[in-house]
Amino acid sequence: MENIEIVRVLDEVADLLEIQQANPFRVRAYRNAVRTINAHATPLRKLVEQGADLTELPSIGKGMAENIRELVGSGRLAMLDEMAAEIPAGLVELMRLPGVGPKKARKLWDELGVESIDDLEEVASEGRVAELPGFGLKTQDRILRGIRNYRTNTTRFRLGEVDKLLPPLIEHLQATPGITRLEVAGSYRRRKETVGDIDLLVLADDARAASDALVGFSGVESVIGAGGTKTSVRLRSGLQVDLRVVPPESWGAALIYFTGSKEHNIRLRRRALERKLRVSEYGVFTIPEESLGDALGERGIASEGEMVAGATEEDVYRALDLSWLPPEIRRDRGEFPASDAGELPHLVERSDLRGDVHMHSTWSDGRVSLETMVEACAARGYEYMAITDHSKALAMVEGLDAAKLRRQWDEIAEVQAAHPEIRILRGLEVDILRDGSLDLEDEMLERLDVVIISVHSFLGLDRARQTARVLKALAHPRSMIFGHPTGRLINRRGPIDVDIDDILHACAEFGVAVEVNSHPHRLDLKDSHLWRARELGVSVVVATDAHRPDHLDLATYGIEQARRAWLTPEHVLNTRGVDDFLAALRRKPAS
Repeated sequence: MENIEIVRVLDEVADLLEIQQANPFRVRAYRNAVRTINAHATPLRKLVEQGADLTELPSIGKGMAENIRELVGSGRLAMLDEMAAEIPAGLVELMRLPGVGPKKARKLWDELGVESIDDLEEVASEGRVAELPGFGLKTQDRILRGIRNYRTNTTRFRLGEVDKLLPPLIEHLQATPGITRLEVAGSYRRRKETVGDIDLLVLADDARAASDALVGFSGVESVIGAGGTKTSVRLRSGLQVDLRVVPPESWGAALIYFTGSKEHNIRLRRRALERKLRVSEYGVFTIPEESLGDALGERGIASEGEMVAGATEEDVYRALDLSWLPPEIRRDRGEFPASDAGELPHLVERSDLRGDVHMHSTWSDGRVSLETMVEACAARGYEYMAITDHSKALAMVEGLDAAKLRRQWDEIAEVQAAHPEIRILRGLEVDILRDGSLDLEDEMLERLDVVIISVHSFLGLDRARQTARVLKALAHPRSMIFGHPTGRLINRRGPIDVDIDDILHACAEFGVAVEVNSHPHRLDLKDSHLWRARELGVSVVVATDAHRPDHLDLATYGIEQARRAWLTPEHVLNTRGVDDFLAALRRKPAS
């Protein structure tokens, strides 16, 4: 069992304890354990196998260590099974909806007999939720919207989740004798924000041995089908994995086909036909003259001619007069004419970033000190970084008011003197208040190097009011970067209701950059919005919103999101040196 799976179980225990109204300290013990495991790079299964003392980890006591060992050993937790027998499992699922915490989930169960999302949708549609004390019509409407969003998204896994689930499986398969090559294809390879299932392609001396290796993986919960060159399983996490054994001569063609996208592949087939060729997952073939009519009429092909390419992706694309196309842009969104014209973009890369300018420290809700974050940025070779703790409106995280901000600046000066290897910029993530004003006095805003404006409250405003609020904030002369602009949490919370095109036009008008928030729970803005930003000439900042040092590595996800929108280093402000970066943040005159 992997760390992400252990976390899910312990989180569910904490949720059930809250529904049971258990001792808050007991609930907190599980929440703290989850935070520890999330921050721990080494798989706990390895520590268990090595006989390590898990209680040496922060917030892991003897009882929690026993829970972890039980999970690693059996894949189950008896305590959770006992709790689930007393409380419907669906109540935990209810807590994934906006506006439904443990107390409300319990009340819905006690008062209306709600045990599942389906039950809740039924009683809410009948208006019965609004009648409960503490709920009301607005909460009921929010719950119904949340259910629709939940059903749309929860069949897919966040990219970051899959990145944690896959390595043990890949490691297991690569250790199998006879498997000589392995590649993950599909939307995962295109680095889409969410993944429905996994397509694994392998070269293997023995297809049966490869199939047996997948079926024998310890994380497999059930076998969907096994035989021939394709095997499908479902992991304990619910993720489906399809493994295909591919012949070497077809490797490149199969990799293109199973990487997709569907639109890209359709365009590729049409392009092949224009050249009297046929392309499939098996390769690129000539079309015999007698079959050409059938092929052009898309009625199939009576017979196949000579195979002209297939072993590598480069060969397949070359046979169709194309340059090799990065997986992130395979969407039939201009990549074909760009290749024909020799104008494929030089997409931004992780190594292009010269600084990260959105992160938090213990001055607000970060996990480590300001100096620790500075040291972590310097260790990653950054030329500069900005500490951007929260402003005072977020009282729950002890955001910074003017007095506290001045004290932070004193510490920044001290840390800067001790770390001349990196430039520390003074920043703040400033809340956009309900009326569109900014949560800091202008005099203090003037003294900041980096001002990120963000929406954290009043997320349920209607489109007109939400858009007007944001537009007013963007017009403020000290607004520099619009942080996580839609406020979405993938698979958990939909975006705020704003006219994104109006917002991006305003960013262009006022010279405000938009953020690609790199956290895989956010990836905000999404790629289609970034595409529009590029069209409008809006600059982009790729930042991590890091709350601890390892979060800085999430920049890779932001870069991948930027690549899907065809962004180059010229579009991303923090690929520039510090002086050019700061100059770019200065306001342009309104047109």
